Amino acid sequence: LKGCRPPQARAAAPLHRRPPWAHLCIASSRPSAARPGARRAVASAASMSRPEHQAPPEIFYNDEESKKYATSSRMIEIQTKMADRALDMLLLPDRPCLLLDIGCGSGISGEAISDAGHMWIGYDISASMLRIAEEREVEGDLVLADAGQGLKFRPGTFDGAISISALQWLCNCDRKGHEPFKRLRLFFDRLYLSLRKGARAALQFYPETASQVEMITAAAIRAGFGGGLVVDFPHSAKAKKHFLVIHAGLSGDMPQQIPKGLQVEDEQRETVANAQRDRFGGRRGKKGASYRDRVFDKKEHQRKQGMAVRKDTKYTARARKPKF
Repeated sequence: LKGCRPPQARAAAPLHRRPPWAHLCIASSRPSAARPGARRAVASAASMSRPEHQAPPEIFYNDEESKKYATSSRMIEIQTKMADRALDMLLLPDRPCLLLDIGCGSGISGEAISDAGHMWIGYDISASMLRIAEEREVEGDLVLADAGQGLKFRPGTFDGAISISALQWLCNCDRKGHEPFKRLRLFFDRLYLSLRKGARAALQFYPETASQVEMITAAAIRAGFGGGLVVDFPHSAKAKKHFLVIHAGLSGDMPQQIPKGLQVEDEQRETVANAQRDRFGGRRGKKGASYRDRVFDKKEHQRKQGMAVRKDTKYTARARKPKF
């Protein structure tokens, strides 16, 4: 028939078999050029989808997106809270420790580590994020690296490790030849070697499906880790957070039980306490703070966001004389 290939050509056509891990990957669907309406539909859907659906992390977090991420007060607050929660799960001793920050980004989680009195080394795949971290003059050391390729450190270097909103990126097939489970295995193998015996890692991530949770936990178990999954506020749509709390072997000075997840009652109690504080404190931040103190606090907050702020002088927040 006209338009059909000969039998030899049909026999020589390659067979494209679906790999067994393909259902765990996220593949981007590209509409054909003959359907502009489909392109608009996919573009509008991508704007509302998860960041890892749109582009690989080193491309998605460009200069513009990294700056928005690092200067958003809401994002800074959320990241700081999750970093503090991860630090609590590490059960660190009462001494300065050396921690590893996986996917450190602009250094928001690293600042929480510094505020807790610990030292840290962080690595991220986005060069734009690391440049912003340098501009913010964070106290930790920064490394440009891909977590899926595994970063080699001397065995037993770190007393613990945290990761905030980074682990789910390893579940994607961003390039040809990427196999998520193999990349996760390599990541956890190198992480296990870099931690001292009995040290913990608290890795916060946003899984898209239950199969991604199973794949991540299976890779950690095969690397030799013990522990499990901790879910804070499991019945809340917005406040729900997943933490993979794992330990590299057992040590006599570290408890074997993993911490329990926070429940809705704890969240409601905190909300009520904040409402009472706002009601009786007049929404002034610190109780009894003067106008001058509030101005200095606001300027310091803007400096942390990377904004251009005038220097403090003796005239800052001074009351002006009335004009006649």
